[in-house]
Amino acid sequence: MRQSAGRTALGRRGLAGLGAAALVAGLGLPAAAEPGANEVGDAATATAQDVTSTVTVRPDPSYHGETFEGWGTSLVWFANATGDYPDEIRERLYDLVFGDEGLRLNLARYNVGGGNAPDVEDYLRPGGAVEGWWQAPEGTTRTDRDWWDPNDPDHWNDDADATQRWWVDRIRDDIDHWEAFSNSPPYFQTVSGYVSGGFNATAEQIRPDTIDDFVAYLVGVVERLEDAHGIEVDTIDPFNEPNTNYWSTTLDASGEPVGGRQEGAHVGPGRQQQVIRALADELADADTDAVIAAMDETNPGTFLTNWNAYAEDVREHVEQLNVHTYGTGQRTAVRDIAKGEDKRLWMSEVGGSWLNYRDFESMVPALGLAQHMVSDMRELEPSAWVFWQPVEDYDNMAPGGESAAGMNWGKIHVPFDCTEDDTLETCQIEVNRKFDSARNFTHFLRPGDVFVGTNDANSVAAVNDTGVNLVHVNATAGARAVELDLSGFADVAADATVTPVVTDADGSLVEHAPVAVADGTAVVRVPAQSVTTLVVDGVSGVADDAALIQSGHVYRLEGVQSGRSLTPSGDAVVIRSRTEADASQLFAIERIGEDRGARSRYAVSSVTDGRQLAVHDGGVRLVAVDAADDPTAQWILSTTGDGTYTLVNVASKRLLEVGGQSTAEGAGVGVWLANSGNNQRWRIVDETVVDVEPVEVFTTPDTRPTMPDTVVPLRRDGSTGAPIDVDWNLPGDGVWRTIRTHTVRGVATDLTGRQHRVEATVVVDTLTDTLPARAKAFVGGVPDLPDTVDAVGRLDRPVPRPVVWEDVDASRFSSPGVVTVEGVADAGDGRQLPATVRVQVTEPVFTEDAALTPGTTASASFTEPGYSAARLINGVLDDKAWSNWRSGTKNASDTLTVTLPEPHTVGEVVTHFYADGSHQSWAESLRVEARDADGTWQDVSGVVPVTADDGGAPVVSVGFDPVVTDDVRVVLAARPNTHMTVSAIQVLAAAPGVSDVAEAATIAVDGVAVPGFAPEVTEYTVGGVRVGHVTAVAADPYATVTVDQPTRARVPATVTIVSEDGTTSRTYTIAPTSPGRS
Repeated sequence: MRQSAGRTALGRRGLAGLGAAALVAGLGLPAAAEPGANEVGDAATATAQDVTSTVTVRPDPSYHGETFEGWGTSLVWFANATGDYPDEIRERLYDLVFGDEGLRLNLARYNVGGGNAPDVEDYLRPGGAVEGWWQAPEGTTRTDRDWWDPNDPDHWNDDADATQRWWVDRIRDDIDHWEAFSNSPPYFQTVSGYVSGGFNATAEQIRPDTIDDFVAYLVGVVERLEDAHGIEVDTIDPFNEPNTNYWSTTLDASGEPVGGRQEGAHVGPGRQQQVIRALADELADADTDAVIAAMDETNPGTFLTNWNAYAEDVREHVEQLNVHTYGTGQRTAVRDIAKGEDKRLWMSEVGGSWLNYRDFESMVPALGLAQHMVSDMRELEPSAWVFWQPVEDYDNMAPGGESAAGMNWGKIHVPFDCTEDDTLETCQIEVNRKFDSARNFTHFLRPGDVFVGTNDANSVAAVNDTGVNLVHVNATAGARAVELDLSGFADVAADATVTPVVTDADGSLVEHAPVAVADGTAVVRVPAQSVTTLVVDGVSGVADDAALIQSGHVYRLEGVQSGRSLTPSGDAVVIRSRTEADASQLFAIERIGEDRGARSRYAVSSVTDGRQLAVHDGGVRLVAVDAADDPTAQWILSTTGDGTYTLVNVASKRLLEVGGQSTAEGAGVGVWLANSGNNQRWRIVDETVVDVEPVEVFTTPDTRPTMPDTVVPLRRDGSTGAPIDVDWNLPGDGVWRTIRTHTVRGVATDLTGRQHRVEATVVVDTLTDTLPARAKAFVGGVPDLPDTVDAVGRLDRPVPRPVVWEDVDASRFSSPGVVTVEGVADAGDGRQLPATVRVQVTEPVFTEDAALTPGTTASASFTEPGYSAARLINGVLDDKAWSNWRSGTKNASDTLTVTLPEPHTVGEVVTHFYADGSHQSWAESLRVEARDADGTWQDVSGVVPVTADDGGAPVVSVGFDPVVTDDVRVVLAARPNTHMTVSAIQVLAAAPGVSDVAEAATIAVDGVAVPGFAPEVTEYTVGGVRVGHVTAVAADPYATVTVDQPTRARVPATVTIVSEDGTTSRTYTIAPTSPGRS
């Protein structure tokens, strides 16, 4: 009997009867979880002490995909290995993979086996030798390779592949889309004569003279499969990871094959095109209605290499694009190709371990898989997502199998060598936590749903008939508050709720108490290292202002790589530095035709003259055409939700880009093949003026006010633009004689010529005093003093007035405390008013991430295409921002540099690594360096080992003696032949701290200081029968002061001081000496 490892084995004793409730119980899950168990809680709970971060997640239903086809799997090895197992074992596996309480998969990829020659002893991995559908004449050997005739019925074995085909029959009613694919042609159609690949892994493996026979074989198998099982195969992909360098056959000294361990064939782009053309011809007269999918390449980058080499006629033959994501760079380029071609896109295979040893209980692989699924759906926008195979060989995954420590491929482990005499007790089944986290997706994001955009790299969302469901991955070591912003929906019901369903170390798919939605928002606490589905009921539609692109609005297109704006230059377009002096850099963007969500088409036109951005005469031009009738002037906008977009030209199928990755002023803009480069990404900024900032003007009595010539415009996101001109309708001189406030109206004109009604408040007063200002400094630093102070007069209305401060020596801020700095303010009538600013001085704290300062840049010594060093400083700490992956030998070292716009006192640098799939993609060690005033790089940390104690991606905090610098870099030393991925670099600079002082500096009654006041004394009496109006000033300028004035009942007044950090408070009482009736 095999022994169970880790979690309770799914044997007969745990799951007798195989009912749904029993299955769930056997997985350690409640059949119907009690609401409130392990309560996630409401907004109040989300602010509990264990919450270490907060993220706002905003679904965007205006950016939506097409109908989701579903989740799937390849059958391949597990079906081949288990199709003849005893019924109870097969049924258990069926329930786990396709059943309602299992993964609920609805797509299946049937593997058309190639098959080695009859005289070749099996050397492939268990399950890997999928039987071919050919029948060789007796005595045929590996040297006989020209005997097969697709038109000879005797050369076909219609009973082949019985084990995989048992699964076809069993799941027939569950599958909505069947796909057939080939890992390798039969041995007799290969160059090497073996299905495991060529003797040279980069040499062509499909015999050119058998291409027609190969496609006849594929189509013949599909026709026979459809006839025998009553199914309809929708797509045929003739390849699997064809343009790679790892499909090879090794012979031992006797000439017998000993590896590789699975079917595979190298097929370069040229040979791929020959096969696709031949397959299209074969399908034209076939009995099947299947169409061609291609090309199941191992990663997006290699997919691009293949697709870009295809001739146009070959591309037209391919009706579905298939890509694997074993490498993740350039996902968005494949997305853009699919949109340009207007073809369906599948993520047709991926799997991984996400931990370098087998562990059924660890959440690390579960989080790795979940994050991969989120990133695939957000970046690729596929209409279907397919597992490699959920079921893996228990023994191959055990220590000593695929690796010395074991692995975590698959979600379900079962031995691939069980016999007809085995039972669930002797052929036991194990599930790992990936099984659980996968169901957070497959149970709640269902076929027929529509995926929509989100702003968060750790979240994915899909709308359904009752609302929207999101999956959020929190891979951090702390609980997180997720603030769900539902403002993008047109209708949010009064009783709308969010129900969290949580998978973490304590449970799987545990349903928690619903959280009420209030004002379009709900706050939910998600545990550390968890995958949480947020089931939102009661939302629908798309809010009018949800979409970025609004009719009648104007936009700036700013290059991500260059930071410069798209600008007309005659008929051409270039990039130039941002200018807001005129409207030349503004464009109108209008949707053309039907709303296809993320595949909608748009016209982009110059605001100044209406010319359309189009691809004409081999370049990007501004031309006078009707974009609705001209595909050259139509563009498809794509985004991952990070605020940047690509623009795919419909006619050329290429992307708007800055040529040569230039960042130079005046660099030309054209179109090029999709490659996920930052020169192909654009920030589309809505610069439409929707309002202006409030305007207040001060004047003294008998003085006509000087009104501003401009006002500051406001945009829809609350940001401000460059001032715009305004004309005021100013009343006559007599209005300004008395002390009071007036409203003055005017008309502002923006750069597009649109006019906006505006108002200004004019304060007429004689100023008499200033109010104390406040500022902060850290020991050894100097404060940034305010340019204005508030002054008051007879109206008792604060008016900001210019101030000049005394010269301040830095030595005054050499110790903690409060320092008062004096100055004079302009009273507006020639007088000057004394002014003070109280400066709070604290010990420095290194909590301010200087890398987030506007103007900061990041660079890398090398970056994998599709990733960007710039994303290291965007404030997102757990996405895959930078990668140095490259084919072949990996870099032994790379350097990440952060350049600040001005010097800071830096004392700590934090590097957040990212676990890339099953790779330990972090450095072996790192070193932090800072550049000194002479421009010399100084080592400030020494060599720091990088360790990952919990199995997840490490976060390495390196503290050092503070240095004043505007340049820091992290020098990464790689693990042997391993690429590195990093989420973020934080540069922690000295900043003022927060004070815990809670005491008063002064307390006064009717403007007279309380006699004998001392901060440590909290009770006072004042003469008379009552206490007058009490005022107080805190010793610390950032403490909060609350005064409860005495009532008619003459109770004492109270003054409460709460420290800035909220940890301490002090209450003073002021009572009358002789209380009595007045």
